[in-house]
Amino acid sequence: MIKNIARGLAALSLTLTPLLAAPPAPAAPGAPTETTTLADAVHRIPAADENRDGYARARFRHWNAGAKADGCDTGAEVLIAEASEAPTVRGRCRITGGEWLSYFDAQEVEGTRKLDVAHLVPLAEAWDSGASEWSAARREAYANDLGAPSSLVAVTSRTHRARGAKDPSHWLPPQPSAHCRYVSEWVATKLRWDLAADPAELDALAVFGSGQCKRTVVRYQAVR
Repeated sequence: MIKNIARGLAALSLTLTPLLAAPPAPAAPGAPTETTTLADAVHRIPAADENRDGYARARFRHWNAGAKADGCDTGAEVLIAEASEAPTVRGRCRITGGEWLSYFDAQEVEGTRKLDVAHLVPLAEAWDSGASEWSAARREAYANDLGAPSSLVAVTSRTHRARGAKDPSHWLPPQPSAHCRYVSEWVATKLRWDLAADPAELDALAVFGSGQCKRTVVRYQAVR
């Protein structure tokens, strides 16, 4: 069975067919890695009301060809990277076997059938929070972001579906020990991509920053 080593961090079910597309854009050359407390990081997120008008998953092209010339798309690369026991990868990126630990619910999973690769900040939430104003290229880069390990995460399909597009004011991982990690990575992703948060979301994040997660550190590298 899997050793309990949490490695990984929706809103889409796993697709393993490689796509021909440009790799995701990295952080701007020379962009510094920012390190701060969760409380301070929450204060860095701009406040704005959310607006989902015009949203469609297709506006965030994914999965694309990924960062490696290995025939695997972005979703498959996440699975391979986050496996606690490596799967077998055959021609055209056919993944079999392998084991994973879904940190949202501390579930050990064998094989990929019950896994999804989720966006830590869901695509719909990103749209609501500023991505509606982005170019198609930036939205594709966001949807395929391999430049930060927390941007994409392999988790059980059931927790991915349960979360949907909810922010932390409406949903948290069912595993309580995952809360501080989840909140800090949510905040890091919002800051990495210069996304806003609505008042209820900011209030919920601030509660964690001043309470049970006040010792939690947030690290992020902005993508301009």
